[in-house]
Formats: sequence, C-alpha cells, structure tokens
Amino acid sequence: MSADAEVTDAFDCFGSSCAALVTGDGRGRSAGEAVELARRLLLAWHARFSRFLPDSELSLLNSAPQQEITLSPLMARFAQSVLAAASLTGGLVDATLLDQIEDAGYTRDLRQALELSLALELAPARRPAAAASPSHFQQIEIDVSRHTIRRPPGVKLDSGGLAKGLFADVLAGALASHASFAVNCAGDLMIGGAERITRAITVESPFGGHTLHTFELQRSGVATSGIGRRSWLDAGGRPAHHLLDPSTGRPAFTGIVQVTALAPSALLAEIHAKAAILSGPQAAPAWLPHGGVIVLDDGSHQLIDPPSTVTLSQLSGHAQPARTPTRQAA
Repeated sequence: MSADAEVTDAFDCFGSSCAALVTGDGRGRSAGEAVELARRLLLAWHARFSRFLPDSELSLLNSAPQQEITLSPLMARFAQSVLAAASLTGGLVDATLLDQIEDAGYTRDLRQALELSLALELAPARRPAAAASPSHFQQIEIDVSRHTIRRPPGVKLDSGGLAKGLFADVLAGALASHASFAVNCAGDLMIGGAERITRAITVESPFGGHTLHTFELQRSGVATSGIGRRSWLDAGGRPAHHLLDPSTGRPAFTGIVQVTALAPSALLAEIHAKAAILSGPQAAPAWLPHGGVIVLDDGSHQLIDPPSTVTLSQLSGHAQPARTPTRQAA
C-alpha cells in the first residue's frame, strides 16, 4: 500500500458538489496535479454540457437547424451514451425528454428542493414508468468515428446524470495509474487505482440523511438517483422532479424515492439506478446485478449485496486496509 498522503479537492459544479481524491504519483503527474486536472476538466465540461448556458455546446446542438452536426469527441461519446442507455433499458432511461422536463418547470439550477415528505403527500397514485411510443431516441444516429449526429431538428438531448457518469469514467481512465483515486461527479462516483485500496462508500437515506449501508469497494462505479434533491411544485401546484416517465412526459412516482447502484462503470451505475427507480419496487432489484440500495416511499430500504468475489489479497491472507470513508448521497 502507498504511504503517500491523499490529495483531495471538493468544489461546486453541475449545480451540486464534485470532488477528486488521489493518492500517489501516476504516469506523468503527481497526485496534486491529478486532482487539479480533474477539477479543471469538470469545470470545463460543465460549461460545455450545461443546458442552462445558451452558448454551451449542448445548447448549440439542441438548437441547431441542421439534421447532421459535427460534435466534439466527448459530446459524440455522450450522444452515444444516450442511445446506449435507452437501448439497454428498452426506452425507460430516455435523455431526449428535454422539452418535457422544462414544461414541468425545471428550467434553471435548483438550489432548494421541495421537502420530500410533502412531495410524497401530494404525489399521484404510484405506478411504474414505461417507455414512450414512439421515442425520440429512435430517430438519432451517431457516427462516433466521424463525431457526427443525425436527428430531426427539434430532437434534443438532456445531459443530466448520464453525462456525469461518463465524466467520472473518463477521469477514471486518466487516474488509473495512481495508487488510489475517487472521483465524485455530483453523485456519480468512480473509484479505483493501481493498488486496489479499499474505500468505504456510505449510502445516506433521503429521509434525514442517516447512513443506510456502507459498501467496502476497491474498483467500482457508484451512482445514486432520487427524487428528493431536485424537486419543486409546478405551475399547477403539483409535485415535480427531474425523473420523468417517458410514456407520459410527467415526473414519475413509482413507490421508490432513491436507488444507489454499483456497476463496473459510473455510467452503467447511473443507467441502472435510473432504470431501477423508474421501474418500481417489484422490478427494481433486477436492475442491480452488481449490488445497491433501494429506498421506498415509507423510508424502508432493501439492500442488494454485490456478488461475492475472491481477491488475490484474500487468497494470500493479506487484506488491504481501508481508506477514509467517501460519502455517497443522493
């Protein structure tokens, strides 16, 4: 295990908080330089992918009148991730619902959320979400090698959690040679490192913030999706949040208020978390094959344990000590 001190930095980004934690020198940069790189890239990506900035690359893409548009390489990867998420979930995780989410009232960064208990009290009858028919994502074609997208004008992409999961994965690739790292992109987390040091990842309840479970992980993506942090009353006085039912275009109230998913990548964890919360209590566990936590309307929760694995350190009898816990909240 590396004896180097961990370098950390936390900062506001994506309308929330981000953090980078790195231990040990990597290829071509120190831990401090790696943390600075993560901060610089995340802030730059925020400016390029924010739908709230009219001159961002995403906003320019969404307003472009051409059918075919050339994108930056990372934007092309994001667009491909939108199609992958929709394909994997049968249209349940659909990032082409930008007009609908703005119609619901999410037109700016939300700094203060509606109290969760009030939102649930006012919410309609619970029901699982379903895919839209037809769906806008079916009209999109991506050529990643040429960095182009083809879609009818008016089909728009919403960066949301999918972009944050992608960013965490991109940074994980850049930090993999360091002894240990953790990157938190506004709730989408990727941990890893050359020395496979264990980190404690805590999952908090959306009802009061107490700890529901702590995962001990060495290399994993983690994402939490929930209706509590970005919620409001719409123009009609109805509770609303950012997770939409594609079949109705309205905020989904399924009986689940939060899901934390583990997966090999942060992007896949984000997709699984969103699919689980949208699919409702009965179908949600099937979306957590790598483990996670499901929190229901009544505050109860269900733990899905990660599949059992045997590490080389366990076979040799030398387990790695744990690092300082890294908090994972909705």
